[in-house]
Formats: sequence, C-alpha cells, structure tokens
Amino acid sequence: MCSKRRIAVVIPAFNEEKSIGDVVHSIRGLGEGFDAIVINDNSTDRTTEVALKAGAVVIELPCNLGIGGAVQTGYKFARDRGYDACIQVDGDGQHPADQIPRLIAPLFEDGYDMVIGSRFVTDSDYEISFMRLVGIKVLSFFLKITTGMDVKDTTSGFRAINRKVLELFANEYPQDYPEPESLVFAHKKGLRVKEIPTRMASRMYGKSSITPILSAYYMIKVMLAMFIDLFKK
Repeated sequence: MCSKRRIAVVIPAFNEEKSIGDVVHSIRGLGEGFDAIVINDNSTDRTTEVALKAGAVVIELPCNLGIGGAVQTGYKFARDRGYDACIQVDGDGQHPADQIPRLIAPLFEDGYDMVIGSRFVTDSDYEISFMRLVGIKVLSFFLKITTGMDVKDTTSGFRAINRKVLELFANEYPQDYPEPESLVFAHKKGLRVKEIPTRMASRMYGKSSITPILSAYYMIKVMLAMFIDLFKK
C-alpha cells in the first residue's frame, strides 16, 4: 500500500478507559499513514484522558449519540481532513490492529468500495452466544433475499471504506443499527462490497450490551429497519 495514503481509523468509544489505550497503541504501531481517531460518545470515565495519552486524536461528543452517530462523526472528520480511506474499529479491543492492512488492501488493489472483516466466512474459534449467532444468520438470510448480497457477518463493526463511500456516509449514515443498515445503503448505491475472514478477539473488559434475551427482539427491529431502508428515497 502506498505510504502516502492516509487512513483514518475511527474508534467509537463509550466508557472504554480500560481498553482504549491498548487499542490506540496498537494502531499507532502500524506506522505512518494510520491515524487513530477516537470518538468519545459522552463517556463518564477517563476514556478521553487515556486515549490522548496514547496518542489519539479525540473528538468528544456533548451527548450520547450511539454507535451510528459516533461513527458518522468520525467519517465527517475524516472527510473534511482529506483522508483517502477509513476503517471502523471497536474501542473494546476485539479488532486486532494487525488485521487492518488486510481490510484496507482490497480498496486500493481491487477497487472495492467497502470491505467487511468477518468472523464467519471461514471456520473460526471466535466465541459467540447461540442466540446471537442465530440472529446474525437470520439477518444474513434476510439481507440476501431482499438485496441479493451474500454477507455472513452482517453485524461486524470491523470494516473499511474508500473515499467515495466516506463522502457518502459522512452525509448520510444509519443511526439505529448502522452495521446491517449500511449494507442496505451500499446495495441501493450500487457499491462493491467484499467480505473477508479476519481474526477477532474477545472483549478485553466488560461485556456486550446485547444480551441473549435481547437478541430476538433486536433481530426483529433490525430487519424492520432494513426493510424500511429499502424503500427510502
């Protein structure tokens, strides 16, 4: 990858003081051209302090916007500062920095618009609850029958986009369920999407906000949102 290209690594974070430092350090370890942009989604802990100390650019939101609003804030920042591509990385340590170049490469080498890091393209030892796995498979099936897109890890937040999509998503990005809904956006805009297997880790600290009990409820709401997105102008 050309060393002159500038890649914005957007890291939405809410109360991630225990893990954000390691995440930022790992990104800075990739070398010149990769900038860690932490979007502090109105945390109540030391997320900003730790991220700044680790060497990140930090944008503090005045209120909690949720994952969609936080990521779009990062996209706006990256667009306005002329980055060539952008990659979303979770602040909890689940997305290893050494996998980032693998996601970026198809954007420049093969002309893809979006590249998704997937836990399920090939066999993986990534641990996930049965109910969440069922929900992801159902969303994948729903996406395929409604758009024709074959994406197995529809809820993956480990994804890279090129400059064209960066400008698009900076202006319009789903707020409620951004990962699966943005795939519908991609379909409607005729974007080239590629899914590749990537290694992922378990959360360093804490636990996911989506519990097994909420998985079925979440799945139904997401499918409804995706269905509505199909008919939006």
